Amino acid sequence: MLRSMIRIAGFVALLVVASVALAQTEFSADVVDTARQKQGKGPTKVYFGKDKVRFDAQDSRDPRGGGAVIFDLTHESWIVLMDQQHMYMEMPTKMMESKGMFHFFKTGDVENACSEWLQQARNKGGTCHKVGSETVNGRSTVKYEGTNSSGEAGSMWMDSKLRFPVKWEGKNNGGELQNIKEGSQPASLFEIPADYKKFDMGGMMKQNQ
Repeated sequence: MLRSMIRIAGFVALLVVASVALAQTEFSADVVDTARQKQGKGPTKVYFGKDKVRFDAQDSRDPRGGGAVIFDLTHESWIVLMDQQHMYMEMPTKMMESKGMFHFFKTGDVENACSEWLQQARNKGGTCHKVGSETVNGRSTVKYEGTNSSGEAGSMWMDSKLRFPVKWEGKNNGGELQNIKEGSQPASLFEIPADYKKFDMGGMMKQNQ
């Protein structure tokens, strides 16, 4: 389940432009994987607060139920909630730092995103250019096209108000944000439920050695 939840969080993160400013508008939305839609697997729910992001996943085929990943962008920390077990795991920050994941949640200048995009390690030596304004699901966006360091082509549509990608297409992935609802997100979404117990990840790793 842990691997699945990390993949969920990375689903959007791999396409977000790095910068130093957090998104200014709080919102919730459904993350729909348009490239790999599978029967029984629903959309991932994302909640974007002032300095925290939560991803919820529901999969009717998974007997262990759903779960969530919560990122604290200010302190660059993250936890995994396991609903079925009523437990949570505090994850090592270095697991995300090695991929630069925290920076992927931070959006910059929507009108001039290429310079930041090309600074990312996975895009070094690649290309990027702004295509222009387009409307996606009724929202005003700026479309970008480019290639990464491996020469793989992709496109991204940055929402002008949310300062966040609402659609993306690549060689092996594609998706979009649907049912976007702007507004303040409840603080409880980003807190560990009082009845959840901490999972001893270190103990589990020692047992598997």
